[in-house]
Amino acid sequence: MEAVLAHLRGAIERGDYAIGDKLPSEAELCRALQVSRPVLREALRALQTMGLTVSRTGKGTFVVAEAVEDPTFGDYAASDLMEVRRHIEVPVAGYAALRRTPEDLDHLGHLLERMEQETDTTSWVALDTLFHLSVAQAARNPVFRRVIEEIRDALARQSAFLNELGGRREQSNREHRALVEALAEGSEHDAVRAMSHHLDRVETTLTDIVRSAHPRTRGGPEA
Repeated sequence: MEAVLAHLRGAIERGDYAIGDKLPSEAELCRALQVSRPVLREALRALQTMGLTVSRTGKGTFVVAEAVEDPTFGDYAASDLMEVRRHIEVPVAGYAALRRTPEDLDHLGHLLERMEQETDTTSWVALDTLFHLSVAQAARNPVFRRVIEEIRDALARQSAFLNELGGRREQSNREHRALVEALAEGSEHDAVRAMSHHLDRVETTLTDIVRSAHPRTRGGPEA
């Protein structure tokens, strides 16, 4: 999927498909790129998430931008989502370190173990979202949890995007473990630092996906 995405993204950025152009049909692209329809559809969804294309029911996929600017996840732009996450989740981590119960730690530890063993992206993303909700729950402030609930779908979409295109899963697991250890120690300082580091890495990966040229961009998808 990454190779197909890189090929199509490269074609758009080079101007092979200009703004307003309709991409070839799924059947044509599958034949040309020699990939299955599910793989192609994943790549097309990623293009749309990046803001390069839009899909119009019954009409096809159209190019709307020549370069990635600010991906959208559900109802929210990536930049807006990251800004809010820093203002909410960093202090939440600090409060959670001071207010967490043994039951909170058991629950988070169990989630972390499942995430470290999970290999399916969709299942891992669901656990990731639940993990962040559980940290908010441990802060013992229902308003914090309500805010995370509001952006839950966007968090899941962002997580899937970063894992599919940025290989974030193992790094995220390590960052989550550092956070759980800080919560277990009751260290507000370490919990804040762990969550800040986690969000720094999320933003760096997102920026790399958006701005960096993929090494296979100028060629076709690899076999």
